[in-house]
Amino acid sequence: MIHTVGTDIVHVPSLAEQLSDRASAFAAQTFTHAELAYAQGASSGQPAQHLAARFAAKEATLKALDHAAALRQIDAPALAMTTIEVLRDERGRPLLALHGEASRFAESLGVERAQLSLSHDGDYAVAFVTIALTG
Repeated sequence: MIHTVGTDIVHVPSLAEQLSDRASAFAAQTFTHAELAYAQGASSGQPAQHLAARFAAKEATLKALDHAAALRQIDAPALAMTTIEVLRDERGRPLLALHGEASRFAESLGVERAQLSLSHDGDYAVAFVTIALTG
């Protein structure tokens, strides 16, 4: 089994500023409806903090997939951020869901499973992704 990793950190106030720009399509191009709804309904009352963690997860996933592509000597396509989604399992733990082109690309790489860890504290959110590839 081969493993690749990706990590990313996001400055929450900077992301909040991007989200507040009404003229920007950033939120719609980056987050799924489910991710936006989760962040708005989160009990913390700080949607930007939750979206920053999800943005970090998407970036970390892209990095892990890029490492996997390099190992397989395959060019990584440009993937839409909405094809990478952060969901929650029945116990509330974050998990990755890949859709469309991201799912097809992961399958072509031999991705067997992906694991995700998120954390946020104050002005920063971080994500760590590991991807297991078949031999």
